[in-house]
Amino acid sequence: MTDCFSTRPGLPFLTITFTFVIGTAPHRVHTGTAGDGLSLRRSKRGWMWNQFFLLEEYTGSDDQYVGKLHSDKDREDGTVRYVLTGEGAGTIFVIDENSGDLHATRRLDREEKASYTLSAKAVDKLTGRDLEGPSQFTIKIHDINDNEPKFTKDPYIASVQEMADVGTFVVQVTATDADDSTYGNSAKVVYSILQGQPYFSVEPETGIIRTALPNMNREVREHYQVVIQAKDMAGQMGGLSGTTTVNITLLDINNNPPRFPQGVYQFTVPESLEPGSTIGMLKATDADTGKNAEMEYTIMDDQDMFQISTKGITQEGVITLTKTLDYEKRKIHTLRVQVENVYLDPRFHSRESFRDTATVKVVVEDVDEPPVFKRPAYIMEVKENAEIGTIIGSVSAVDPDCLFSVNRYLIDWRTDMDHVFNIHPNNGSVYISRPLDREEQAWHNISVQATENNSLMSHVPVYVRVLDVNDNAPTFDNVDEAFVCENAKAGQRIQTVSASDADQPAGGHRFFFSLAPEASVNANFTVRDNKDNTASVVTVRSGYSRVQKSVYLVPVVIADGDFPVQSSTNTLTVRVCSCDRDGNMKQCNSEAFTLAAGLSTGALVAILLCVIILLMIVVLFTALRSQREKMEPLIISKEDVRDNVVSYNDEGGGEEDTQAFDIGTLRNPEVIEDTKHRRDIIPDSLYPSTRRLAATAARDNTDVQDFIAQRLQENDSDPAAPPYDSLATYAYEGSGSVAESLSSLESVSSEGLQDYNYLSEWGPRFKKLADMYGGEESEDS
Repeated sequence: MTDCFSTRPGLPFLTITFTFVIGTAPHRVHTGTAGDGLSLRRSKRGWMWNQFFLLEEYTGSDDQYVGKLHSDKDREDGTVRYVLTGEGAGTIFVIDENSGDLHATRRLDREEKASYTLSAKAVDKLTGRDLEGPSQFTIKIHDINDNEPKFTKDPYIASVQEMADVGTFVVQVTATDADDSTYGNSAKVVYSILQGQPYFSVEPETGIIRTALPNMNREVREHYQVVIQAKDMAGQMGGLSGTTTVNITLLDINNNPPRFPQGVYQFTVPESLEPGSTIGMLKATDADTGKNAEMEYTIMDDQDMFQISTKGITQEGVITLTKTLDYEKRKIHTLRVQVENVYLDPRFHSRESFRDTATVKVVVEDVDEPPVFKRPAYIMEVKENAEIGTIIGSVSAVDPDCLFSVNRYLIDWRTDMDHVFNIHPNNGSVYISRPLDREEQAWHNISVQATENNSLMSHVPVYVRVLDVNDNAPTFDNVDEAFVCENAKAGQRIQTVSASDADQPAGGHRFFFSLAPEASVNANFTVRDNKDNTASVVTVRSGYSRVQKSVYLVPVVIADGDFPVQSSTNTLTVRVCSCDRDGNMKQCNSEAFTLAAGLSTGALVAILLCVIILLMIVVLFTALRSQREKMEPLIISKEDVRDNVVSYNDEGGGEEDTQAFDIGTLRNPEVIEDTKHRRDIIPDSLYPSTRRLAATAARDNTDVQDFIAQRLQENDSDPAAPPYDSLATYAYEGSGSVAESLSSLESVSSEGLQDYNYLSEWGPRFKKLADMYGGEESEDS
């Protein structure tokens, strides 16, 4: 095996070419004896290699030479063919099958793939038999510095407290280099600072940024921009580099005290200002931010007229009023207000240095005030039997502006609608104007007004308590009826009664019960006082009969224990009932009368059912009769000729009759409206007399409208005309007609005397009419 070393011109590094010769050189033979006596021999392989090396990023125009493969069985007579297989064989790497020269056909990048594993073998071209078995080898790509360092972030965001010590950690930056860190210094990165000095520094090996300047104040400068460079080749000249930006913010600490912009503040307010109102606001300044700028205001004076609080968003001190101001008592109030930070940092300052004070003057303006009552409320008492005009108390008010001004008093009648009380307008004495009744209303709440010159007014509540006097008599509380059995024994209690009284004596109620004197003679019952505001009604004798007397009236006298004594007589109704042996009541009063008549419960039910059936029959009969009355007008109307219209088929005079009448006149709405008649009875004008028709025929042939108006006037003046609208039909011929009236209305009374022979003379148009009337007449003759 032969090793060949060659240097390729133009390459920065030495290229080593390994030539492996596999030939007929004497083999090293190892002999030995096996267990069966056979001799063993081991021959050395004809070619051996491990790896090739190739530089990345080759820039030449020809294929890059990798190495030469050669077998000692190759006599260089062209009978041996070299075959390459594995990663990139035939694409990235090619081999000259005759000479065994290995080349790379493209530019390689170690960062994409650092090594390739291939196999090579020698084959006899004639027989195709492998002269040497496949052998595996590796081609490693040597790194060159073709990648610059890259930071993991861009930009970096960091912060550090202001006033931090020199060397305080801020942030660590990191850059990576894709080159081979195991080969040379291509991937060895060194950090340096390009921008940000003298405030910050960076450690070259680790990339840690630290503060480099003491006492950096956020209030002077808050934001810094630092540029860091990372350079490979250990920072030497010719190395590649990358940069990143680090934005550093100084965090605030409480290193500035609050300060008032001015030492004295003055506010002017009216004395009428309501408690809880705002007097004014103070604003201290603090260069810090956030919670380091939060402030607390305090009034240092020992007073309770004002208070101060901090407004959260603006950090202002709000002074509010807690009590009513009085110009007459005090015109100016002077306060000493202190401000301090809420959160302090003991590392930098003492608490006393973070306080500031200011003076606040509150000037009170005078306001014309209404009268002020000496008390906030008045309570008065009066007995309910007090006479009208009795003074029950008085109120008093003064004017704060002038103690000697005159006030007038009056009662707000909206609080005393019944005008039970009144007040003297000058001295404020309240007196009774109507009688009082404690049982009706025990308390009266009224409002008294005091006015100054009839302009300013103030109110005060007055509570009047009506005291009780014993003016009501006690009565039965809840029982006024009792029951006694017919077989009751003497001395048996049949009822316990109690009493109630509308009065409210101070010592409580005490009632006394007794039987009325008029009922003591031959009494059937008596009253026993139980000494506990109750009494028992007991029987005097044994045995009571419902037949003889079923109801007893027992008068009970109830008296109270107050002064003056009030009493009343109350009647207890005692009903006699039948009871069993155990004293359980069975029947009383009305039930007893029902049994005496001999009617059982079943009989009563039967009587009730009969009454119900009779009522149902009466209701049904009434309903049928009402329905029949509603149907009768419909039946009668069918035979009532007043609602029927009789039509006549009358033929006119023909074409020659051109002056009969104008039909447009009949259609005149005014004329039609005037000819309406009552229809509730049969009008007599429907069949006018022969005398009236003859008189009409004798008149001149006037206009149809005049004719209708004349008929209407006649109908209105007719004493026999009905008192309601009816339908009257008239027929009228115009002048010049040979045929007179053909209306059948005229033929009612003279039909038998009429001669119709002249109809045959009127022509063919009246032939049928002449045959109808003339022919009948000839047959009758």
